Amino acid sequence: HLTLGTLHTNSCAQTINRIIDVFPTSQQSQVRAQLSLVLEGVLSQQLIPTADGRGRVMALEIMVPTPAIRNLIREEKIHQLYSAMQAGQKFGMQTMNQSLAELVQKRQISRDEALNRSMLSEELAQLMASLSGGPTPSLTGGSPFGKR
Repeated sequence: HLTLGTLHTNSCAQTINRIIDVFPTSQQSQVRAQLSLVLEGVLSQQLIPTADGRGRVMALEIMVPTPAIRNLIREEKIHQLYSAMQAGQKFGMQTMNQSLAELVQKRQISRDEALNRSMLSEELAQLMASLSGGPTPSLTGGSPFGKR
């Protein structure tokens, strides 16, 4: 079976929450368990004006359902997905901030545009500084996804 769907959400974790929240509370535990088994991937994208103003470029958050990701979904720990995605680059995952930082590094989008598009702008500033070799600003953030 091939199933594709679109949801108006800002992140992969928010997408998981939206899918689960469609169902009555009494069924959500079962839905989490089923979703954790059948999920094949989640993408979250933003089209961002290019630095030269001639078009748009896509920033892409990617969540691959590794055993750890599946367990977080099943155990109702959606707020921990972001951290798992940060550490999951070897599995093909990337956070929106990682994508935004890469686009800035490639000079495809402006630093200001990236910061305006980020849900965790302090983390993004730190990430961009570390990629450019500049001073790393302090970070006060955590996961942008509160506990359900």
